[in-house]
Amino acid sequence: MLRTLPHRTADVVTTHNYLVVILALVLTAGLVAGITNAEMGGDGGFAGAVETDVDEAEGYVQANYETDSGDDPAAHFPVYVRDDGGNALSTDALIATLEYQQSVAEDDAVADAQTDDEVLSIASLVGTQAASDPDASLDEQIAALEAADEDEVAALVEATLAEDPRAQLLVPNSYAPGTAEAESTQVVFAFEPTEDGEASADAQYALADGAADRETPEFFTLGEPAMDEMSETSVENTVFLVLPVVLGLILAVAAFAYRDVVDVVVGLTGVLVSILWMFGILGWLGVEVGPAVVIGPVLIAGLSIDYGFHVFTRYREEREALRASDTRTGSEAAREQRGPDDPVRSSMARGLRAVAVAFGLVTITAGIGFLANVVNPVGTLQDLGIAITLGVVSAFVVFVTLVPALKVTIDDALERLGLDRRKRPLGAGAYVGPLLSSTVALARRAAPVVIVVALLVAAGGAVAWTALDEETMGAENPDVAEWKQELPGPVGWEENEAMANQEYVGEQFRSAAADEDDRVQLLVEGSVTDDNALYALEAGIDEGVERGTFAEGRVDTIETPTAVLNEVAAEDEEFASTVEAADTTGDGIPDSDLEAVYDHLYEVDAEAASAVIEREDGEYQSLRAIGPPQAADGPAIDGDRSGNLFAVGDAVEAEGGDLEATVVSDATAEQAAIERITDGIVRVMIVAVAAVFLTLVAVYRRVHGSATLGLLTAVPVALVLGYVVGGMYLLDVPLNFLTALLVSLVIGIGVDYSIHLSDRFAHERARGRTDLDALETAVTGTGGALLGSMSTSVAAFAGMLVHPDPSFGNFATLVVLAMVAAFVASVVVLPSLLYLWARSVSTEPATEDADPDVVVSTQD
Repeated sequence: MLRTLPHRTADVVTTHNYLVVILALVLTAGLVAGITNAEMGGDGGFAGAVETDVDEAEGYVQANYETDSGDDPAAHFPVYVRDDGGNALSTDALIATLEYQQSVAEDDAVADAQTDDEVLSIASLVGTQAASDPDASLDEQIAALEAADEDEVAALVEATLAEDPRAQLLVPNSYAPGTAEAESTQVVFAFEPTEDGEASADAQYALADGAADRETPEFFTLGEPAMDEMSETSVENTVFLVLPVVLGLILAVAAFAYRDVVDVVVGLTGVLVSILWMFGILGWLGVEVGPAVVIGPVLIAGLSIDYGFHVFTRYREEREALRASDTRTGSEAAREQRGPDDPVRSSMARGLRAVAVAFGLVTITAGIGFLANVVNPVGTLQDLGIAITLGVVSAFVVFVTLVPALKVTIDDALERLGLDRRKRPLGAGAYVGPLLSSTVALARRAAPVVIVVALLVAAGGAVAWTALDEETMGAENPDVAEWKQELPGPVGWEENEAMANQEYVGEQFRSAAADEDDRVQLLVEGSVTDDNALYALEAGIDEGVERGTFAEGRVDTIETPTAVLNEVAAEDEEFASTVEAADTTGDGIPDSDLEAVYDHLYEVDAEAASAVIEREDGEYQSLRAIGPPQAADGPAIDGDRSGNLFAVGDAVEAEGGDLEATVVSDATAEQAAIERITDGIVRVMIVAVAAVFLTLVAVYRRVHGSATLGLLTAVPVALVLGYVVGGMYLLDVPLNFLTALLVSLVIGIGVDYSIHLSDRFAHERARGRTDLDALETAVTGTGGALLGSMSTSVAAFAGMLVHPDPSFGNFATLVVLAMVAAFVASVVVLPSLLYLWARSVSTEPATEDADPDVVVSTQD
């Protein structure tokens, strides 16, 4: 099967090239239609993609505590008022806010969706007081503020913020208590919720449109309008700044490597068709396409570019061999098989036979590597493994059918017009050839040294894995160099104002809703009746306050069991005596006979008790503290924030002995998820590498009669992993969901390069060449194709570095590292391994002249 299938495929593709092209195009059209069926899913963050301790704690709280999820079923949508460098609470700003409320209230989309609740704003709270009427209309509030002087309005603002808890949630974290100045504030509208619990899109856009018309102070919204604006701006920026650079570099490098317009066009067509096939198959199968699937096109593009170079390089070598003398590449027996009758078809057929088995091996091993994601705990990554495996298979089919058939069709037509289509392979150049062959000389003179150095460098990189920074992935508004913004026309980078607003809100505001689900929570389990249980919990809260984990001005919103005890004690003298008796140190925190204190609290106020102390069948199971609101409508909280929150739980456990504390918030959930994902990636990496090793050992034993040769072919994969991790450490590239996923890409690219070179080496030995000659031919021939493939792919992803987003840059950096490392491991290290292997297995080269099918089926 391995010997005959490449022959049959090559014959069909080159003989019936027109039919193959037509069928491939029809199939492509059918698969492209499936793209419209693709299910776009997944969010930008990955918390919740995998179950973590934080998620379990959150579920426990919801199941065992009387949580206040808000009796108000309304969907709240804030509008932000900002006077940068001024005062958003000045008389003029308050009047402008009321006028905005008045104008949007007249919009049908807003009026139809609003509930009976009043719009909540500092302007309305102050305006009704200025009018001395809680039911004053907006016109009356505006008139009252216009009639008052600045001092009177300032006094009302100060009083409102000091006395009304709702007003305190409407000002930013930068607000200084006791003043009447703030750079921004928010206006909260209440709407009837849609099926997803949010305000209707029409109402959101109406508020956004009304805000866009105002400049001083500035009004803006987030939600769906902002997301659309962010997405549109991001896409436009990327397309107009990054895409021209990437395409320019690809075309420049490909043009240099191929030195032929036809080959450039045919090769890039194959890349595009392969990616379209992958997404089309996903669409027809109904596989959800989320953010992580971006890895798919990256790997498929890399493999496709590589496949293209090998197809064209072997074709060119065969064309050259038709007119070669006895000193040219190829044995006499091989040259006798060549016929000049149809140089295009016969050369492509021989070249395709030569690469088909290697392509098949790459497809199998890369597919196995990605299918290893089935052991990953993240469902998204399991889907990703399926998606990329389908893409790898697509690239294989495209480059053994459509691409060679299209190449034959075009070259045949051009030669009929009198154009000579013979081109020199990349590795045969005056500069590239000697450079590549120098690695063979290095292998002959110092193979052991090369191997030892390679292993030490890879081992050092592997050790660096534990030192890599971990980073959650949140939306960020990157700093953009001035020259990128000053470029002419659409190429210039446009500032993403919506993203900047989102970051500002995330840093400065908290939700004005009373929903506990939007607040940081601390769950403490274990021996909660021990004397130091309440003290340990309060120690954790104090740790958070000292670290600045909880925003200034929000600390007084924290609810703990101790706070509830003291609140109830203030209203019940008998219970106050119980609390006082249990507080042996007089610091306000009961530290003895806690079970009796809890019992008495449940007798006096069971509702208040059940909110912070869990009791089941008379036994006390856990304690809960309810912290300040989390960041609302802002980006994912960064690692420092989550680290400080985790420190709260650590402080509780340090003081509490047998207590186990878990901080529940978006930040801790996100960080716990990335840690779990990282562990899953390590497991996948081990499974994938092991599977690749076993597969290559088995296949090489079957095809080349040597299991050890398969083992050596897999060694560069492990080396590349070490090199890439070491590069990440040196370049300070963090480990997050995206970069961790690229470990699979490293395996795919690493095994691709090494298979091509070792398979070509084995084939050349089988054709009667000496070990050094076989190695020389493999490195200069196949190595030249690898150099072209690597250079083109590196140029493409290096072009992505102009994108100012660090995540984009890290992504591109890691891909470049992977490809360069794979090339070095395959062209520099692998020849030394192959040279020592050849010397150890025989003193004379093996021959297989009796079976020419084996000769051609195991090339390249």
